[in-house]
Amino acid sequence: MSEELHDVRLRVNGVSHDVRVPARRLLSDALRHDLGLTGTHVGCEHGVCGACTILVDGAPMRSCLLLAVSAVDVELTTVEGLTNPDGSLGPVQQAFAECHGLQCGFCTPGFLTTITAGLRENPCPNREQAKEMIAGNLCRCTGYQNIVKAVERAAELAADLPAELPADSGAASRVQA
Repeated sequence: MSEELHDVRLRVNGVSHDVRVPARRLLSDALRHDLGLTGTHVGCEHGVCGACTILVDGAPMRSCLLLAVSAVDVELTTVEGLTNPDGSLGPVQQAFAECHGLQCGFCTPGFLTTITAGLRENPCPNREQAKEMIAGNLCRCTGYQNIVKAVERAAELAADLPAELPADSGAASRVQA
């Protein structure tokens, strides 16, 4: 017996994609397997580790806890969508590179999306706020010190940008408000 498929239009990184998915296909799986956006990593599959975090209308969400069929009429931003319009690294990505905020890199996409959203909410976090910003994401390699430094550096880099962090147009208007 084959499973019924549903036609779904996902808007990811500013581009609409039509996919046919089973009702129970996780959004993380649809992104990786149906759309080929493998930057979203799947770790625990229980929403605990944060590796699969993407932005849904600018807010960080665990894509392993969302069904693809529920992601219509929202803007999804994956780590691939965090670059600047010219393709260069966005401020959070650049800060991770400069501050050596990653080792194996498995958790990095979830940190990058989480921090991007966090800096929209608090563009100038102090050290404690930076730690709180990343508290929901797990890393088994770094010990978090360089990730916290990357949050602080990303805030500096973003302060030098014109008015907004790249990713989704909806969040840009909230930043300026």
